This record gives sequence, C-alpha cells and structure tokens, in this order.
Amino acid sequence: MAIETPRISYTGSIRPITLGAGDKSVTVGGETSYPFYLFEGAMPNPPRIAMEVYDAPPADWPDEAVAPFKDVLNDPVAWAKKCINDYGAEMICLQLASTDPNDANRSAEEAAQTVKQVAEAANVPLIVWGSGNVEKDTEVLRTVAEVCQGKHLILGPLVEGNYKKIGAAAMAYKHTIIASTPLDINLAKQLNILMGNLGVSESELIMDPLVSSIGYGIEYVYSVMERIRMAALTQQDEKLQFPLICNIARETWKTKEAKVAEAEDPKLGDTAKRGIMLEAMSSMVLLVAGADILIMRHPEAIKLIREMISDLTN
Repeated sequence: MAIETPRISYTGSIRPITLGAGDKSVTVGGETSYPFYLFEGAMPNPPRIAMEVYDAPPADWPDEAVAPFKDVLNDPVAWAKKCINDYGAEMICLQLASTDPNDANRSAEEAAQTVKQVAEAANVPLIVWGSGNVEKDTEVLRTVAEVCQGKHLILGPLVEGNYKKIGAAAMAYKHTIIASTPLDINLAKQLNILMGNLGVSESELIMDPLVSSIGYGIEYVYSVMERIRMAALTQQDEKLQFPLICNIARETWKTKEAKVAEAEDPKLGDTAKRGIMLEAMSSMVLLVAGADILIMRHPEAIKLIREMISDLTN
C-alpha cells in the first residue's frame, strides 16, 4: 500500500522583488510554500547573502572576524571590492556605524559620499544600513537617498518613528526600503500598511523582523518569522507577503561566545571555529524560518551557508 505524504495547500505567495539594477541585479522572494518545502511548492529565487562592509574600522571585532579583511578595514571601497572579487559576494551591506551619535557621529554628508563611492565601485546591489539611532538615521538616509539618486540602493532600517521622511526620499529617488519592527507580527503588518498609505510601492519593500543569534533569543525570532510566513502563505495576508532580510552577522559576533579566547575558557573550544559556526548555525536557523536575505560576515561561514542553500534547493 502506497503511503501518501500529507501536503499543505498554500493560497498565498511571497512577492518577488528585484534589488539593484543591471546584469548584477538580484531577485528575492517568489516562494509559494514554506522555506525549502519544494515537495509542496516552488522556491524560484534561492536565499541571498550580503557581505558586510563598515564605513570605519570596527573596534570591537574579535581577531578571527578581522583577519579576512585586515588589509582593507580603513577603506570601504577596497573592502567592498575584496568581498566581491575574492569572496564572490552577490550583494554588499554597508553598515554606517560611524554615524551613530554615540560613536564617531559622522555627518550625513560624509556618510552619503562614502555610500556613493562604494555604490560606484561595487557592481552588485548595495544595502545601506543606518546606525539604529532614529533621529540620525532620518538625516543620514535622506541625504544618502538624494546624493545616490539612480543607484537603486536598499535603505534601512525604517521604523515607525522615521518611515515618513525616509520613505518619501526613497520614493523620490527610486530606492528600495527596509521596514524594521521589533519581533512582533502585528507591528510588522502595521508598519507595512503605513508604508502603503505613504505610497511606497509593493515592489520596493522588504521586511526586517529584527533578529538575534543562537543563545540570545533565536527561538523567539524563529517563532515570529514562522508566524509571518504562515500568515502570508496560508492566510493570504497581503500585508505580510514580502521578502525577509536578517542582519545576523553583527548579532552573532558581538556575543561573548564569539569573543572569549580559548585560553580564557578552554571548554568553549577553538575561538576561530566557534565564531564561524555560531554565525553559520544562526544563519541556517533563520533560513529555515523564512529569511530571503542574510547579512553575513565571515567568508567561511558564508561558504557553509551557500553549500546548505545549494543542497536544499537542488
């Protein structure tokens, strides 16, 4: 007697969205089933990985994370080129950490020039990520949007406190935006509705659910992302049918488990392998939860995730 595998009937789908422009543009989304459930639906566009580049040398990275980029840390343009040419990056995420008022507090104009230089040097889609300070991000990302008109950037994070000003600039200068909410499906839906009311096109919006790494609440992250996907695919909730982006690298490498030297705590094992595995495992959990874009750091962790994506989609 043949055994039939139970299958879910999906009535919704994730919108396919194209990021960047030209030959190196990337399309994400388009799923008609849960992540990697190829026996139930289609996943026409596999998840993508964006490699991190910082606008200033990071001061708090462990040596293992610094090593692959130690010769380019002072030059974001050279850093981006190294990611593309040496590590095959298909997207770049430029982190504007130095614009934070609690950091170097670099001006919006200076940040915009850095973004422009990286955008002109990189031939792949460019994500521009603010410092997380709502007021400063408003000033910085609006200036970036104007200075980089026509570069088809992906700008974020946009939150309820600044979405109107940044969203209007992004629409005016033809950029995609990242709607960010703190791990709540209702807040995520509400912000997407507000974006729509503002006039943001459904083809220019991706969602950031806010994530954390293994050991720091990733179970809750998984649950929220899973609920978003369930609502989008089985409940036809059009306000949640957008690709998901996860800024996981900084969350992984800032943890003590990624930083503590083996000599200080031998039970934790090899420091380099530990950080790489933490990033790779955290990323894989997010992929299974529904991530369409991962922002990652270490080339070895990225290699592992690329292999997993290839295995699961082929």
